[in-house]
Amino acid sequence: MDTPSRPNRRRLVIALASVLALVALGYGAIIFYAEVINDAPEALDSGDLEAALAATTTEAPVDAADAPDDEPEAPPTTITETTAVTETTEAPPADEPAADTEGVWVIGPGSELGYRVAEVLFGVPTEGVGRTDQVTGSIRLDGDVLAEAEFTVDVASITSDDGRRDNQFRGRIMSANEFPTATFTLTAPTELGVEAAEGASVTATVAGDLTLRGVTLPVEVAVEARVTDGRLGVLGSVPVVFTDFGITDPSITGIRVEPDGLIEFVLVLDPA
Repeated sequence: MDTPSRPNRRRLVIALASVLALVALGYGAIIFYAEVINDAPEALDSGDLEAALAATTTEAPVDAADAPDDEPEAPPTTITETTAVTETTEAPPADEPAADTEGVWVIGPGSELGYRVAEVLFGVPTEGVGRTDQVTGSIRLDGDVLAEAEFTVDVASITSDDGRRDNQFRGRIMSANEFPTATFTLTAPTELGVEAAEGASVTATVAGDLTLRGVTLPVEVAVEARVTDGRLGVLGSVPVVFTDFGITDPSITGIRVEPDGLIEFVLVLDPA
């Protein structure tokens, strides 16, 4: 068998080296994307809870004694004889009692919720993280007991650092047009052991129903809560197995997504 001539061998070596260089370049680009460009935020933790409460604290009202005294004086009052007219405000009908807001706290500014999933991008481990502040809901506390809680999230508003991932998420994965919201509802009162007074903090596990993509399943949620400057902050997370909720495998060609993920949140609530 004839062996390749020296020029042919040289061309073959150059071709192989070029292929290897392209492979190395492509793999390097994948690593660069996974480690640098893919700007996935760190998992929400106690520091994020403190920051959310600190960033959204309502400024205290100015005391009358501290108000500026350079305002113009009011003009003198001229007393004239008038006929007094008494307006009578009708009381609400007996069958429409005023809403009982005692112990109720509602979602306020600073709240954030999202997902976290582990991805393998062409063999390189990375993470996909989506977040939204479009969260509504409330809780009711009876002393040191969490009596009620219900939260709703606008699924389509959850975004990550990659529009292509977001399109997949809103489309075939979560079908946001058909199932626009995800919800959590408390199913059993939870003894907290501490009332929602200034400086109070507690960790607890609460039971409820989680609804994703139209499927409702019972879940347990580990939470950390504290009261700072009159606002209640709650940090927590919920592990989710996609197939349990009928969620399509998020994986696509070249990107493998683990079969489970995490819902994580920081909620900031104000008294109703």
